[in-house]
Amino acid sequence: MGLLTPLTVVLRRRQGPAGRPARFAAAVVTASTGLALFSIAASAAPVTGSDARQRQFAAAAAEFEVPQSVLLALAYRQTRWESHNGEPSTTGDYNVMGLTQVDLPGQDSPALHTLDEAAALLGRPAEQLRTDPQQSIRGGAALLAKYQKESGGSLGTGPETWYNAVVRFSRTAPAAGGNVFADQVFETVREGVARTTTDGQTVSTPADPALTVDRPVPARSATPGDLECPATLSCRGAWADDANYAVTDRPADGQKIEYIVIHDTEASYDDTVSTFQAPATEASAHYLIGAGDGRVAQLVSTGNTAWHTGNRTFNMHSIGLEHEGYALGRNHDRRPTWYSEQLYRSSAELTKYLAGKYGIPLDRQHIIGHDEIPKPVDSVPPMHWDPGTFWDWSHYMDLVGAPIRATTGGSPTVGGVVTIAPPFDATNRPPVAEVRPRPQNFVPLRTSPDDAAPLISGGTTAASDVRAKAVAGSSYVVADQQGDWTAIWYDGVQGWFPNPDGRSAAADNRPGRHVATPRAGVASIPLYGRAFPEPAAYARYPGVTYDAAVHSPVPLNMSVPAGQKYTLLSDTPVRGDNFYDVDGVRAVVTGEDTYYPVRYGHRLGFLKSTDVELTAAATAPYPAD
Repeated sequence: MGLLTPLTVVLRRRQGPAGRPARFAAAVVTASTGLALFSIAASAAPVTGSDARQRQFAAAAAEFEVPQSVLLALAYRQTRWESHNGEPSTTGDYNVMGLTQVDLPGQDSPALHTLDEAAALLGRPAEQLRTDPQQSIRGGAALLAKYQKESGGSLGTGPETWYNAVVRFSRTAPAAGGNVFADQVFETVREGVARTTTDGQTVSTPADPALTVDRPVPARSATPGDLECPATLSCRGAWADDANYAVTDRPADGQKIEYIVIHDTEASYDDTVSTFQAPATEASAHYLIGAGDGRVAQLVSTGNTAWHTGNRTFNMHSIGLEHEGYALGRNHDRRPTWYSEQLYRSSAELTKYLAGKYGIPLDRQHIIGHDEIPKPVDSVPPMHWDPGTFWDWSHYMDLVGAPIRATTGGSPTVGGVVTIAPPFDATNRPPVAEVRPRPQNFVPLRTSPDDAAPLISGGTTAASDVRAKAVAGSSYVVADQQGDWTAIWYDGVQGWFPNPDGRSAAADNRPGRHVATPRAGVASIPLYGRAFPEPAAYARYPGVTYDAAVHSPVPLNMSVPAGQKYTLLSDTPVRGDNFYDVDGVRAVVTGEDTYYPVRYGHRLGFLKSTDVELTAAATAPYPAD
């Protein structure tokens, strides 16, 4: 079979119910040690029905003498039991068990090829483990059984003895994150979980709250004192070169931290660390989250200002989280379609920690994507669009503890607020030009209430084109309503999308919500990409010189026409400010002009408070309980 040599293959007959023969299986034994590593079942008939995956887990657990609860919990922590139609994650994980098949230039690590290892154990083509959920589950069970034997454990034992095997499955050394992964898996075993996958499979594992686990491997070391990480994560320092960020004293120096910005790396974990540690990069982020095991590296102290958004205002007032992955494609593998569960969970845990530390609201007005950052001025190139269309915002906000639909209710009403909240499943697969149909995190916006109408503003279905994509969690003001279609104010125009029974966007009918509209008597008001102070503010700071070419609060070539309304990120305006750092003179220049941060389209923006009126959002009654 090409995995271990020399090998002896011995056939034995397994017994089915009531002693009836079930099928032949092969027990693979090393000739040198006589150690039985695992059994490999012959081909079984496909399992069908909405409980097929549940039965596949049960069969694989019995076949390989693995505790079913551990196998289910491990797969849940890898993929939430999703097959992803056999398409890869951003870092080359496949199918229900998240087995890896990655070819990286200059790297040949077994951790990158657990799918091939599992395929060899089963004696099956790797393609089957990529595309067939049943074979993925069998391959994962075979690997887990192999790791149990290699770590000195026995097959057929209770879940409490499988801790070290789960550490091995994480593909990470204990001190580097394997313990964290295993702790999370056994937390799931203790708590139990149930869900229906996006392809309609109902899977569950019951709670086992009294379970205690043999944990003979050393516990991970405590988080070093210079790191800002929750104790529940595996965190290390991988500090960026000091040429790649600004040394500041946030928030004590007046730069309030208000946002957490989600990025993807478009590179591997190690390459990203190297990039930020190179002095010529002139870019950085505060943290990096790994895909395979959810490990976290802190790159820049949160008190310092990382250069991660391409916009000075947002750099000053945010924390940047880089996630190992790719928004669409990469040059060494198939196009990815999902981010790993370990990455989501570690990132969400970090976000909750940072939000608590700095008082950042846990909502999509303050936890935003890099794709939602506006241009600072019109002369800069097009802005970034990561983390992309298949970042599952709904799942992420669930993990953060702030579900997108938690504060919604009632029916959309003109002048009211709706929150975009399409299901991230097979029922929401808007076209994206570069990939096959799959769940996406947005609804496309059209010029009229018609599926055949063009996309607004000349938008296209290209993944990078955000002109007509309203992303999950973002909130807008309803401009019109016709039957099952809802129109919102978006980038200065009306954008229509089908919304039967509030399926794609839920009304936010909380009382007291305000929206921004141009003040009376003007045809339109300008939109700004950054909230800079007025020129006169610089004169109040010794040694600071105003440079119009750099510091001018110039509006974008965008405007809000009279009568249109946009949602506020905060009812309280912010003062224009700018961190000045020239020739050794450093100061946070704060002006008298104030701005309202708003969601203008896919991206955010700022309106001068003197240009707008705040009006109460229209509301409709909540449905009766």
